[in-house]
Amino acid sequence: MQVRLNGKETTLNESCVTLADLLADPPWRDRKLLVELNGTVVRKEDYAVIQLSDGDRIELVHFVGGG
Repeated sequence: MQVRLNGKETTLNESCVTLADLLADPPWRDRKLLVELNGTVVRKEDYAVIQLSDGDRIELVHFVGGG
């Protein structure tokens, strides 16, 4: 499946069906993220039920601490 992930065309493997599947893989695993799918922010509670489709636009923004 071809998606645009953080502005880059990316091929996802066949086992990547939901947002939760995508976020379970490095480098996203265990990060605090804001997820936007096709221009809409997705709630964390919905990651496991949101199905990915060919051509989706996914933006993953991670938070970093500092001062």
